Order: sequence, then structure tokens, then C-alpha cells
Amino acid sequence: MKILVTGGAGFIASHVTDAYINQGHEVVVIDNLSTGIRDNINAQASFVEMDIQDSQIFDLFEKEKFDVVNHHAAQMDIRLSVKDPTFDARNNILGTINLAEAAVRNDVKKFIFISSGGAIYGEQDYFPADEIHPTRPLSPYGIAKLTGEKYLYYYNKTYDLNFVSLRYANVYGPRQNPHGEAGVIAIFASKLFNNETPVINGEGKQTRDYVYVADVVQANVKALNYNQSDYFNIGTGIETDVNELFYHVNHLTDSHVEEKHGPAKPGEQQRSVLNNKKAKELLNWQPTVQLEDGLKKTVDFFKTR
Repeated sequence: MKILVTGGAGFIASHVTDAYINQGHEVVVIDNLSTGIRDNINAQASFVEMDIQDSQIFDLFEKEKFDVVNHHAAQMDIRLSVKDPTFDARNNILGTINLAEAAVRNDVKKFIFISSGGAIYGEQDYFPADEIHPTRPLSPYGIAKLTGEKYLYYYNKTYDLNFVSLRYANVYGPRQNPHGEAGVIAIFASKLFNNETPVINGEGKQTRDYVYVADVVQANVKALNYNQSDYFNIGTGIETDVNELFYHVNHLTDSHVEEKHGPAKPGEQQRSVLNNKKAKELLNWQPTVQLEDGLKKTVDFFKTR
């Protein structure tokens, strides 16, 4: 198949690109390199430096005749989305519409959309959250991801565009950007290797569902062969708090520094964990990498950097 991967110079999508190429697919990567790194792009992929909002997207689709769109490109900083909702909406809503329009005009068979399990559910009523949990996003970023899903439902019902929405938990692993707000594991490892003491927000008891990038990649591989339109949580179903994460990364980096706590982030979600039963049953997907093993691989990556 010929697959377009948006954001393919980024952390997760570059790993997805590698997997698709290893399976023998032809991959075209587009990325505006605002946060992505050119060196992350697989040498066997064709690369086009382009923004997903660009009108030239339509020319690219007409030329390449893609079978599948895998849409990872996004403005992913929740704080920035709160500070500048318009910028977030242009990237995460209008950019997605631009791609979906190009897809339906050029007979794309499948659209794999990357959503956010943590951001779209908001504060959970029950734990772990399944796909029918109420969606009450608490940030423009979460609103935009949910809106992207709603637009794809519209394109499916109106134009028969098959879509799979993968609602990621907190993904971590090699190539993660340690310089943004997302990716606490990468931030901890990078700072500790640079002899800096990371600051834990608040008491550090806020929990997330941490899923290793190689497992997430397999969900993207499985989605290629899923012939229905649907939504799937991609997480482990296990909660881990920030203090525990810091303990593990501190140990793995041989840093042994004392915990340092700062003010809590206003409005920060306290608990987030996803039920992955539906993905197990319908996608035949489940996570295989235990947290401690994934953390070791991630820390080893930052050590070599």
C-alpha cells in the first residue's frame, strides 16, 4: 500500500513509518519540521516538507494516489492550546479537515486518526475509562481531538471514508522530545543526564497510563487491516503516578537526586487511565512492554544522546 504519514519527523510517527516500511509499504512523510526532526525520517520514505494546512496538500494527494492516511501531525502542547486556542484549532481542526477533504476527493481507502484518550475524556467518572465514557475535554487541545473524530464520522457517513481513531494514553520511548510540556519521562531523563534536578508539579500523585511507543506502533499496524470505522483506546489500563516515575528514572540514570516539588499546574487532570478491552477484542492488539522495561530502553536512548 502507499501510505501518507503526517508528522513523520516526530517521535511516534517516525516509529510508525519505520514499521510500515519494514512491512513493505511505500511511505510518503509530510512534516513542517516545526517540532519534528529530519534525522528521525526513515531514509526509505519519501519526504515532503509541508504543513497540513497547506492548499498544496490537494496536489500531493492527486499526484501520489494514497491508499491510507496516517495522521499524527498535531499541535500537542496542552498549555499552548490554552494560551492560544486559535493556533491550536488551525493546526488540529482545520489541518485535519484539509486532509480529510483531500482524502475523499482522491479515493483514499482508510484514514487513521491519532486522538487522545486522556485529553478527550477529561476528569473520569470511572477507572479505567472505556470508549463509551463521557467526553468532557478540559483543554482546547482535547476539544480539537474530539472535533477531529466528529468530522471523520461525518466524512464516513457522507462520503464512505473508512476511519480508525486511536485514542492514545501517554506514549513514551526513544526519540521523544524532552523540550516540550508533553513527555515527562523524556524530560526527567534529559535533565538528570544533564545534572539538573527536575521539578515535579504539586505532590506528584497525579496518575497517567504510560504506554511504550513500540506497542503504539503495533496498534497503527493492526489498524491497516481493520475494515470498519471505529474508536480504540491504546493504553495499558495501569495507573502510575509521577513520583513513581521519577523514582524509576532517577535510579536508571544513576542520579540519586532528591525529589523536588513545585507548584501544581492549575487545572491539571489528576487521574487518567484507559481500558483497552475493545482494542484487544477487535484489533487483536494489546501492550507487551512492561513499564520498567520500557523506561530502561528510553533512558538508554537518552544516555547515548
